Amino acid sequence: MAGVEEHLESADYLNKRQLKSGSAGWLLLAGLGVSYVVSGDFSGWNFGLEQGGFGGLLIAVVVIAAMYFCMVLGLAELSSALPAAGGGYTFARRALGPWGGFATGTAILIEYSIAPAAIATFIGGYVESLGLFGIHKGWWVYLAAFVIFIGIHLAGVGEALRLMFVITAIALLGLVIFAVSAIGHFDVANLTDITPDAAAVGASSFLPHGYLGIWAAIPFAIWFFLAVEGVPLAAEETANPERNVPRGIIAAMTVLIITCVTVLFLTAGAGGADAMSTVDDPLVQALGGTGFAAKAVNYIGLFGLIASFFSIIYAYSRQTFALSRAGYLPTSLSVTNKRKAPTLALIVPGIIGFLLSLTGHGDLILNMAVFGAALSYVLMMISHIVLRVREPEMNRPYRTPGGIVTTGFALVIAVVALIATFVVSPVAAGLCLAVFCAFMLYFALYSRHRLVANSPDEEFAMLAEAESALK
Repeated sequence: MAGVEEHLESADYLNKRQLKSGSAGWLLLAGLGVSYVVSGDFSGWNFGLEQGGFGGLLIAVVVIAAMYFCMVLGLAELSSALPAAGGGYTFARRALGPWGGFATGTAILIEYSIAPAAIATFIGGYVESLGLFGIHKGWWVYLAAFVIFIGIHLAGVGEALRLMFVITAIALLGLVIFAVSAIGHFDVANLTDITPDAAAVGASSFLPHGYLGIWAAIPFAIWFFLAVEGVPLAAEETANPERNVPRGIIAAMTVLIITCVTVLFLTAGAGGADAMSTVDDPLVQALGGTGFAAKAVNYIGLFGLIASFFSIIYAYSRQTFALSRAGYLPTSLSVTNKRKAPTLALIVPGIIGFLLSLTGHGDLILNMAVFGAALSYVLMMISHIVLRVREPEMNRPYRTPGGIVTTGFALVIAVVALIATFVVSPVAAGLCLAVFCAFMLYFALYSRHRLVANSPDEEFAMLAEAESALK
């Protein structure tokens, strides 16, 4: 294979890198998809009100929701055709070769390693607002979150996914309680109470920061859906993945669109867009911060944040596992324990996430995670288009409605979203770009000469190349 060197590993190598199979059906996968994202309903998105006002964030949400829905339809097809633990990396490896596969896997890993750090800071905000035992957000709250939930994952995926499903169900109940309570406080005037910036082009009460505010709000609109694309990472641990992964990811996206619209309108309408634009616990503050409903939402909001924190730990471990098993990252990261959980793939990115959480700047960390996500979306949508054109006869149990038109739309918006991360914070996005380049340099100088030919993801790609050579 041009530009890379591959070798075969022993059966013992692969036996030490086995995940538990058949532990999830489509309903658990749908729960996993919602779990990845549900924290975005409870905190983080509201910083987009500061960037674009209600109107700017609303427009951004409509565009981003359309992008995600189209992207999910594309990923449903790819995951049915290539069900492996690498997810986006597996898809891009088949379509774009080792360089494209590693670039996509790296972008996803940046997203999933950084997102828990942002969520940890929001967990700290919700814990502090509860006022229990005088607890304030800080490093030890973040550390406890990482240690406890990485520990649960080390116990095994079946138990972890089922616990995640229960936590997610509680979080959704909290959103219902919030919606019922917030309706009584809703005032249309609250949606547009941010004072327009007279110097901004197109500024109005609906777009207080003008047209540029729409663009700046895009990364925060993404927070409503970020990480739902991680559902295919569970493919190797799913019963009948060709059927269940597409069903699970589409069901998850449908639920997330409903919760996004509900939270955006009711939070800004009940608490005021201006007041909600800078707080860590917007749903609680929208209900006044006190009273039974606010307290209930506060406690349950903590469950929502934990659900996403818990499930994204799962996602980063599987992406790390897949890249390591195939030799792109150090192979020690993919060794699994007696419960078939990848030990170092859980611990090492967790340490990185904890160190990032110490900054306490959830909004900037969020933007960094969005950079990785948007870059991976660009590469995954290109992969779908390439495979549709180059391998039209590939077995696809599920086919994307609209084909490359659907994923082409998602690709264009993903490019816009990637650029938007530099609008919000050139420093944060620039740091992520530097990390991405460092990973690619590692691949160029070292790991591309040490790929494992008989890892599942590499075998998918080699099979395709062999079939193409016979035509």
